[in-house]
Order: sequence, then structure tokens, then C-alpha cells
Amino acid sequence: MVIRPQHTARAAGRSAFTLLEVLIVVAIIVVLAGVSSVYVFRYLEDAKEQRVKADVTNIAKAAQAYEIKNGQLPASLQELVTPPDGGKPYLESASVQDPWGKQYSYDAGGAHSNGQKPDVWTTTPDGRQIGNW
Repeated sequence: MVIRPQHTARAAGRSAFTLLEVLIVVAIIVVLAGVSSVYVFRYLEDAKEQRVKADVTNIAKAAQAYEIKNGQLPASLQELVTPPDGGKPYLESASVQDPWGKQYSYDAGGAHSNGQKPDVWTTTPDGRQIGNW
């Protein structure tokens, strides 16, 4: 005759998690998501700043290409998007806006580069300027 302990029969009959176990798991997931979101948003801002640095360099190069073809720098960024001669645009219209939705600032005189190249810049939401100088 085989005698089975009673507690194993009760454990084998259990088929679901308790409410407390589910709440503990949900709480752990919420804490992990909260901590990781801080790092994700910081890297998102860094990525936006890296995009700005690439954009201002590309815009300045497009302005210099315009100067080679037309003999003078464009008066505004709009001339790079829709050239006055009706030719092929130097830039797409989306590339003259920064990641925060503002249009890049442009100075054909190039005060920061002593007139060597045009200045292109934007201001971040926290007030810092990022430009091609």
C-alpha cells in the first residue's frame, strides 16, 4: 500500500497565479520601464543633436554648391528648396527644419566663420545654439 502526502495533491490541483503574485510582477515591470525610459529619452535628445550637426553641415554645403552655380550665396534657405531659376532643388523642404520643428537660421555673411562659409544654426529647447562653426 502506497501512502501519498496530502500537500502534493493540493499543489498539483493549483492551476493559476494569485492576485498578489500578478501585482508584484506588474509592479516590477512598471519600475523597470520607468528607469529605462530616463535613459531612452536622454539618448533621444542626443540623437536629435547629432542630426542637427549633420543637417547644418549639409545645408552649408548645399549653399556653397548654390554659390558655385549662381555666383553668390542664397539669400535664404528657401532658395535652396525652390531655386529661383526653377532648376533642381539643392535641399528637400523637410531638411530645413530642425528635429524640434523650427526652421534653421541662416546667415550668408558667415559671421562665425569670418565670411569663409555661410552660418547655419538652430537653438535647442534648453537654449543652446548648435551650428556649423
